[in-house]
Amino acid sequence: MKLLVINNMVSGLDDGAIFDYIRSFSKDGDEVVLRTTDGTTDIRAYLYDAEDYDVVVASGGDGTVSAIAYEMADTAIPLLPFPAGTANLLSANLYSPTEPHALVDMTRSLKTMDFDIGEIVLSDGTKHGFLIMAGAGYDATIMKDAEEGKKLLGQMAYFTSAFTNTNPQFSDFEIMVDGEKIISSGVGVLVINFSKIQFDISVIHENNPRDGLFDVVILKTKDAYGLLPAFFAALLDRSGDFPNRSNAFEVYRAKEVSVIATPPLKVQYDGEAIDQLTPFKIRMLPSACRLVVSDACIKAYEG
Repeated sequence: MKLLVINNMVSGLDDGAIFDYIRSFSKDGDEVVLRTTDGTTDIRAYLYDAEDYDVVVASGGDGTVSAIAYEMADTAIPLLPFPAGTANLLSANLYSPTEPHALVDMTRSLKTMDFDIGEIVLSDGTKHGFLIMAGAGYDATIMKDAEEGKKLLGQMAYFTSAFTNTNPQFSDFEIMVDGEKIISSGVGVLVINFSKIQFDISVIHENNPRDGLFDVVILKTKDAYGLLPAFFAALLDRSGDFPNRSNAFEVYRAKEVSVIATPPLKVQYDGEAIDQLTPFKIRMLPSACRLVVSDACIKAYEG
């Protein structure tokens, strides 16, 4: 097999697991090309010959994987997300193993599924891809404030940030969902492709990242405490109970979404906290990403 590995050296805890993966994968006749980034070079520079390889391996956090997936959109080239970030939410949503040798077996099996990609257009006109979710408001504040603590605290940095930002900005929203105007208010808006976040918590009950539609969630509370009933309801989902998320969430489904917030709110996509504010526009790229997946993923999302 021919493997192209894109390794983000500054992602997550930098434990070197990708090198264990390469050693375990390599057999007589294989070709493994490793290209290293620290985020400085445009990701397109690493993918100019991607079609020459059997699999592209994206080693890094969710933002790294999404950036590579976006550049490879609609190419049908298999992409293996290698979980080398802090939260690695995409791998969790895909039911993928995290151990290098298990990922080698998954690569060799080369079972694939096509998934949707979201494209976000920011206020400055720049475009980015995301696989999990994008949003504005409370979630973006959490992502931004967690950045410094991720190396030391890992996933707990997000919860530390959440508990220190109990009074997020409250804004009025004008949201277009497939041409329909929604007037609402709250502390944030999420546009969801994959719904599972940290610690196996799912923002919504049912999620299908292969149906060509986003779930659009408005966080309607005036402070973080108002989200607690929805948070505990999400925890109960894991036990097989599926309680209502209470009045904290307002949910829509759409292929195209635009968000205006007054006052403007911080924006994030797949955990990338950026120095941009609303407004933004998002559109669906259906079945644009071909991912290498596990049997558990196929069972969860087939049909």
